[in-house]
Amino acid sequence: MSLAADLKSLTPAQRSSIWASYLGWTLDAFDFFLLVFLQSAIAKEFGTDIKAVSEALFFTLAARPLGAFVFGLLADRFGRRPILMIVILLFSGFSILSGFTPTLWSLLLIRGLFGFAMGGEWGVGASLVMETIPPRLRGPVSGLLQSGYPSGYFVASLAYFLFFDHIGWRGMFMLGVIPALLVFVIRMHVHESPAFEARRGRVRVDAIRELARHWKIALYVVVLMTAFNFFSHGTQDLYPTFLQKQHHFDTRTTGLLAIVMNLGAIVGGLSFGIWSERIGRRKAIIIASLLALPVIPLWAFSATPLMLGLGAFLVQVAVQGAWGIVPVHLNELSPALVRGMFPGFAYQLGNLIASRNGPLQAGFAEAHGDNYGLALALVAGVAAVVLVVLTALGPERRDIDFVEEAKAS
Repeated sequence: MSLAADLKSLTPAQRSSIWASYLGWTLDAFDFFLLVFLQSAIAKEFGTDIKAVSEALFFTLAARPLGAFVFGLLADRFGRRPILMIVILLFSGFSILSGFTPTLWSLLLIRGLFGFAMGGEWGVGASLVMETIPPRLRGPVSGLLQSGYPSGYFVASLAYFLFFDHIGWRGMFMLGVIPALLVFVIRMHVHESPAFEARRGRVRVDAIRELARHWKIALYVVVLMTAFNFFSHGTQDLYPTFLQKQHHFDTRTTGLLAIVMNLGAIVGGLSFGIWSERIGRRKAIIIASLLALPVIPLWAFSATPLMLGLGAFLVQVAVQGAWGIVPVHLNELSPALVRGMFPGFAYQLGNLIASRNGPLQAGFAEAHGDNYGLALALVAGVAAVVLVVLTALGPERRDIDFVEEAKAS
């Protein structure tokens, strides 16, 4: 069957689970990426510098593994669907509270709590979808799910472009109420994962023992996701600051270039996710990562908005092309009994290890005369090479029937 025919064959419940998880990750990323546009304004109001404000990114990223672990355990115990709704309500609430913080330290605290809630969304949403859809659609749907991240960055870019000059940084965080509306959609249209239903009430899982039993694959995936997170956060989080501080672009130019960058990311995630069904997960990741290397000089060292935009588009085709395979690859590598927890926890542990990237990049740039382009290029190049090596050395599993696997466990 063609991809279009496969998609048409999905049931309404399967389609709803895909869109709910995609929109959940999109709106989660939207709330996260609002901060990357607001660092300069926040630093000005609180009388500090970009490096100090970038600690909020660290607190957010550092709290995500704990959230992934806690909410993943709950999803393996009580189901993916109810926990996904709780997570969305929590990160929406903490995003709104970010706009009311009176000091930088209170902002750091709230963003840490936001990160705790955010950590639960990706793993729970991805396992819900991957356990619901046919195996032949996992690659394309993986690309769609992961495209939720640049889609959220795109929406944040658009919101910054349209609203920042009118409502300021505090008003921007108020937009975090929007994701909470998704809970009503999930409540009405999304069904529980068939794989979870197949073992509901039969198996009580000791997650720690299960992780210990599969420690080799767990360790490998954490190291792999560390490289992945340096690759993505190293090319995204300080990009607006790079445009503002090094090139002195105004709100609209910065927002427009970020929009172009995220369009490239969406194209990359969708394209490589689809392609991975044909060539395999590892080959798709390796090819995408290698494609970033020749684009880095154009992306980081161009002088005009046109060339910077072209570089941003192309580099994110590569970065999110590699990332488009992550949801399906991690779910396929996951032990069956902890699939609600394992992919998200491994992903977010990699995030924790890479979470100092923002402050380190900002400090390096400031020490070199605000040369953010050099800081971005170094991290992107090293991360791409490391990712190629790790992926080439790692395993791959495809076409597993998750429902039958759950029944046999």
